Amino acid sequence: MPDSYIIEVNSQTAGIVVRSQGGYRFFASSDRFYRLEGQLFRNAREAERAARKLANGDVEEAA
Repeated sequence: MPDSYIIEVNSQTAGIVVRSQGGYRFFASSDRFYRLEGQLFRNAREAERAARKLANGDVEEAA
């Protein structure tokens, strides 16, 4: 299993997740996704879902 993944939303790079102790930590690549910066997710798919929700304006669900 890879140690990092690029997260894209609507053909825009949201950030990357890097495997760390306890899951995958999110690092935002643009201000639009900064709300997720530093959050720990169980897996890359969970981080991608959060980024999609944030991009769609569902701020409460993304955090």
